[in-house]
Amino acid sequence: MRGCSVGGGLVCPGVRWARSEERKVLSMNLEEIRNKRARFGIGLMSGTSCDGVSAALVRIKGSGPGLAIKMLAHQTFAYEPELRTRLLGEHLSAKEICLLNFELGERMAEAAGTMMDIAADEQVQVDFVAIHGHTAAHYPPGSAGDHYGTLQIGEPAVIAHRCGLPVVSDFRVRDMAAGGQGAPLVPYADWLLFRREDRTMVCLNIGGISNLTVVTPEFKDIIAFDTGPGNMIIDGAVRLLSRGTRMYDENGEAAQRGKVVDEFLEYLLSDAYFTKEPPKSTGRERFGVDVYLRDALANRRDHSYEDLVATVTEAVVQSITDAVKRFVMPKHEVSHMIVGGGGAMNNAIMLGLRKAMPEIKIFVSDRIGISYDAREPIAFAILGNETLCGTPANVPQATGAKERVLLGKITPV
Repeated sequence: MRGCSVGGGLVCPGVRWARSEERKVLSMNLEEIRNKRARFGIGLMSGTSCDGVSAALVRIKGSGPGLAIKMLAHQTFAYEPELRTRLLGEHLSAKEICLLNFELGERMAEAAGTMMDIAADEQVQVDFVAIHGHTAAHYPPGSAGDHYGTLQIGEPAVIAHRCGLPVVSDFRVRDMAAGGQGAPLVPYADWLLFRREDRTMVCLNIGGISNLTVVTPEFKDIIAFDTGPGNMIIDGAVRLLSRGTRMYDENGEAAQRGKVVDEFLEYLLSDAYFTKEPPKSTGRERFGVDVYLRDALANRRDHSYEDLVATVTEAVVQSITDAVKRFVMPKHEVSHMIVGGGGAMNNAIMLGLRKAMPEIKIFVSDRIGISYDAREPIAFAILGNETLCGTPANVPQATGAKERVLLGKITPV
């Protein structure tokens, strides 16, 4: 863990923390924030790929369907390999989760502090931080018998104290309390950002888990769900097969050199999740390396590295394609697909999707001004804004919740 101490507490270098007297200036009554003509927020996201913290600084006017947003800056703060290895552990103890909660809180505070410095250079005062946190466990209803639960770590109290700003966090739990899956959470933001009156589009995010939102002209027609694994299984295969010397398949180059092993592909796509009707969500508990991939790869070592990586990559492509054709196309005529997340930079995935769905115009979100790695932190800044404004932001038909509810918890300064 990197850092230096101030007053006995861990802080990160290079960040100007808010002193107690500064917090009094920065602190603002939540009602004042809500009543501002424009609010400036920082959205933070740490995904299941465990790459790092993605941050976005945005200006937001309004709330609900009339909301207007402008991204001012975004940046990704990479985790060092040692921290990433710990986060990828699939059997973390209570002690490890407890310590990681505060360690990630410090890392997220560092990211937020850097974005605050960028805002200060633009003579902008940030009003709030909104974080998804890092998912340590996610068991939606029906996945663990009669019980359910979800846990995101990255302590918001640390961020609030370090930065002197209110923090909105823990967005999943209220939707689950209302009978929902607690995910996906970004469909509401996707609808606000991308909806058009004259067409239906798919917003696809290929992170550790792949998820999509069918952005329709009317809110009531939105479809959204996790399609299955994404970069998680590709990165996992690369790490296992290279014995840790490589962390990911850069640009999908190994996959493009390899040939798909049909028998292995059939095995990977045999999981019942793929044919389950939405609403549905998933995570590392079902598609993590230990439960989904390790034994399967160990039994197929007679195939080349490139062929195995190509097969795992093709499983991602086919699971997305099947989800679109099985659950979306029978209900909607889709003209465009906007792709974000780290998988958007994998040429093997993008070529595979375009080949499998030639009737859809498929492009990376950068083409419309939203960087491939900025969509999710922007989405959580939007969700934080809606919480502060008292606007429900879940999509019941996507999560299965019984009603629309106000998401998130607010940690004051």
